[in-house]
Amino acid sequence: MHFIFSDKVVLLFDFWSVHSSAGMALSVLVVLLLAVLYEGIKVGKVKLVHQALVSLPTSASQQNIAETDLDSAGTDSPPVSRTRLRWVLCHLGQSLIHVAQVVIGYFMMLAVMSYNTWIFLGVVLGSAVGYYLVYPFLSTV
Repeated sequence: MHFIFSDKVVLLFDFWSVHSSAGMALSVLVVLLLAVLYEGIKVGKVKLVHQALVSLPTSASQQNIAETDLDSAGTDSPPVSRTRLRWVLCHLGQSLIHVAQVVIGYFMMLAVMSYNTWIFLGVVLGSAVGYYLVYPFLSTV
């Protein structure tokens, strides 16, 4: 493929200017990898949501029944605060992953809004490749 540049192309930020076909190819590769990362983050977010749901504390009535049964058996129950701490840490992880997903998503949107066909194709191809590579990991949830 041969790129013809009559002027420099600016992508996303002023410091990301492309002057040559090698620079454009590198830019398309970077955007493609961002799209793959975006798809990976989506799967990571689903896995964390699943993990958070598993670590949710039981309802108060179920917990009271379980404590009564455990007290009669003479065993110690795990502290509720530890379960709550695990849930809070999972929620913090979900929040951080959500922020990363939003930031990368907006970067890709801004890249597409440069109205460059090659960058657009890089985002589309990266999303397709990322989905293809990451989708099988959803079956392990």
